[in-house]
Amino acid sequence: MSKTAAQYLAETLEAAGVKRIYGVVGDSLNGFTDALRRLKTIDWIHMRHEEGAAFAAGAEAHLTGELAVCAGSCGPGNLHLINGLFDCQRSGVPVLAIAAHIPSSEIGIDFFQATHPESLFKECSHYVELVSNPAQLPQILTRAIRVAIAKRGVAVVVIPGDVALKPLDAAVPKWLVPAKPVVRPAEAELHQLAAMLNEGRRITLFCGAGCAGAHEEVVTLAARLKAPIVHAFRGKEHLEYDNPYDVGMTGLVGFASGYAAMKNCDTLLMLGTDFPYRPFFPEQARIAQIDLRPEALGNRTPIELGLIGGVKETVTALLPLLQDKRDETHLAAALKDYAKARSDLDALAESGPNSGVIHPQYVSRLVSQLAKDDAIFTCDVGTPIIWAARYLKVNGKRRIVGSFNHGSMANAMLQAIGAQAAFPKRQVISMSGDGGFTMMMGDFITLSQMKLPVKVVVLNNGTLGFVELEMKANGFLDTGCDLVNPNFAAMAQAMGVKGIRIEKPQDLEAGLAEAFAHDGPALVDVVSARQELAMPPKTTADEAYHFGMFMMKAVLDGRAKQLVDLAKVNLWR
Repeated sequence: MSKTAAQYLAETLEAAGVKRIYGVVGDSLNGFTDALRRLKTIDWIHMRHEEGAAFAAGAEAHLTGELAVCAGSCGPGNLHLINGLFDCQRSGVPVLAIAAHIPSSEIGIDFFQATHPESLFKECSHYVELVSNPAQLPQILTRAIRVAIAKRGVAVVVIPGDVALKPLDAAVPKWLVPAKPVVRPAEAELHQLAAMLNEGRRITLFCGAGCAGAHEEVVTLAARLKAPIVHAFRGKEHLEYDNPYDVGMTGLVGFASGYAAMKNCDTLLMLGTDFPYRPFFPEQARIAQIDLRPEALGNRTPIELGLIGGVKETVTALLPLLQDKRDETHLAAALKDYAKARSDLDALAESGPNSGVIHPQYVSRLVSQLAKDDAIFTCDVGTPIIWAARYLKVNGKRRIVGSFNHGSMANAMLQAIGAQAAFPKRQVISMSGDGGFTMMMGDFITLSQMKLPVKVVVLNNGTLGFVELEMKANGFLDTGCDLVNPNFAAMAQAMGVKGIRIEKPQDLEAGLAEAFAHDGPALVDVVSARQELAMPPKTTADEAYHFGMFMMKAVLDGRAKQLVDLAKVNLWR
């Protein structure tokens, strides 16, 4: 008996090593989900929203480096995937989306739930194609798998529900998954870069996610050049630990020391980063960049030299060509700045015995302190990212996942689902904001339904905190930021999840420890300070002026109490 296209699809994904698929079932997906049911080797992770499915798949792909899969039914179902798939594409993780479609006979005549997914997904994928005939599926599917893995991004297979049920007599290919290539620049380019670095007197290394797996090589390079290492947030998990040359982050969530180490250098070497914020780059330095992606070279700042290659392979080839520098003046100054910046930040992460305010810095420090050595952290966009960047300690085993390039709200809990499904025996902690958590709160139920022991720490400050800070920094009165929240712990209990509400800092450590020790999903509702200022590494006169304008407007608008609270939280500690 001939197999159906849906069966071929399921068996090919099995052969490609896919272990689970995240999605929401629906009529146009029925043939595929039934094929998975009969196959019994691929788990269906039943989500409550397709956007959550895409974020969860993206987290799995980020952590494993392997192909992850999500699926949505026709029309609104697969449309919901788009935001999560944008995140996957911009994060450079291999994800395949199965977008079921309306019956093939009804395409083009405004049928119920009709869309044009082959057009809609183009901007968030490397490859998207419609299967209009079962005979097309083998080539389209295998190409989609290859593209997603080799280009490290999203590929989408669009298949109408009726086409999935049609017979297909085709064998699953023996070869499907391409291996990661080794890419390094030509010898002439390496010599050119070496000459540039040998001439530099104050060299700084700026490192991003492309440094994954290259910790030893980058640290050796810093030792040879006597160069401080500044990392972008996505470089934190790969380079911050066991690194005597690390001087922190730069950017909006970074440290003053990271900012200074870049601004004060005469030569900047960018390694595997497409850091987006132009004002943080040095104006006068010579800049070279190494990246696998040609489109990243010179994308943010003018560079003198750009090399296409993997960081590990390129640095390994570069090291024998470099002189061992002896002048440590620039490095010593950067390390001194870092010690001061780190000390100042750590002082903000304490809580006195008589304090009545829970500061988010203290929350993040305790989460880091109490979490397991191989914990996986996910963090929401907004203020949770700031506190995670500054206070989570990494060690080479811990991992951090977030929407760092796409910047979508509501990512943390959804990514925690993918992380926990892929690593059921590891501790997974979602550092959620109250805005992000409530935006996609429906999938909180997935934790209990799928028996995923994720620990959700909700920073409940009653506001869209980062947006409020942006408004104030630009001289606007904060508008539309207020969040009237329920008792999240009581809500969790009603859903069959352990809930703990913390309203006093003296109860925080015990509450977190209890939640982390619980054998199952748990939520910690931390009622924290609303008016916490998250200062950037460098404050300009323009920002100070606009913040002053906010304070003047607040008084005129009758918000003097808000200013008093701001002072109490940030000045009188």
